[in-house]
Amino acid sequence: MSWLDDTVDDEPEFDESDVRVRPNPKANRPRTKRRPPHADARIARVLGVDRGRYTVLVDEEGPDEHVALASRARELRKQPIVTGDRARVVGDSSGDEGTLARIVGIEERTSLLRRSADDTDQVERVVVANADQMLIVVAAADPQPRPRLVDRYLIAALDAGIHPLLVVTKTDLADPTGFLSHFEGVDDLTVFTSGTGRMPVDEIGRHLVGHSTVFVGHSGVGKSTLVNALVPSAERATGHVNEVTGRGRHTSSSTVSLRYVDDEGRGWVIDTPGVRSFGLGHVDPANILKAFSDLAVVAEDCPRGCTHLPGAPDCAIIEAVAGGCLGDRGAARLDSLQRLLATFA
Repeated sequence: MSWLDDTVDDEPEFDESDVRVRPNPKANRPRTKRRPPHADARIARVLGVDRGRYTVLVDEEGPDEHVALASRARELRKQPIVTGDRARVVGDSSGDEGTLARIVGIEERTSLLRRSADDTDQVERVVVANADQMLIVVAAADPQPRPRLVDRYLIAALDAGIHPLLVVTKTDLADPTGFLSHFEGVDDLTVFTSGTGRMPVDEIGRHLVGHSTVFVGHSGVGKSTLVNALVPSAERATGHVNEVTGRGRHTSSSTVSLRYVDDEGRGWVIDTPGVRSFGLGHVDPANILKAFSDLAVVAEDCPRGCTHLPGAPDCAIIEAVAGGCLGDRGAARLDSLQRLLATFA
């Protein structure tokens, strides 16, 4: 008999059900978008951010108030966490040396101050969260004051729903009257003046109690000096102005929250690095006119859809400036408004 006719088959038979696949050690369980509720999370204020580590204040105003260090949970890697945020933290939040808590969520924000690199950049850079006041610091001289930069601060503040304050430093070097006249038409703008030997610390301090106030300003205007006077324990670095360029040197490199305390109460001072530009690419153009409240009143008589730009037909603002109805500074105010509006046109 030929071996070809041998019907005896000792080989086992296999089908698909017999296939065994070695599991992937890196993904042996399917990922899920469901996250634990973290019911035991504690609420903490973010005081500062440094290279992926967050300094937080746990149990604010409570009997167990203390500072701790935290990192961000993986699911928050695409969400900005900034100074002023109220974060939900879990893990070891005791603040003991070597401990690290974890931020697993951010409470709803009451306000968000943002800026962009320039007016055409749609990428937002979050400056601070939950501030309800902005103190704009500008020098009367050395460096020279820039009214249009202050206009940008005012627009950003009003767009974020933050109340603006203004302090003019170095008034012993120059009279700020001409500069301040640019803002005479701005409603509800509290103005302070400061000079060598007469810094209005108590007066400014009364406006800080019960508020979270973000300090902004051009480099070299004396913002860090003012912060140190209000919060002596801050020890923020101070610099000088270059005599050749007239520009200040950046001394504050990060945004940080500092507690202000006096006999009348407590508040928060949020010091930010000095900037030489403040882009408004994120701002709704409809909110720009709100920062020019004196012009906004006149604009109520403009035709529907008026751009307020040069050549706009029957623009009530242009006609009022031409007729001298807005005083000596009316033309400069209109020029500032039109420069900003033209960027978004």
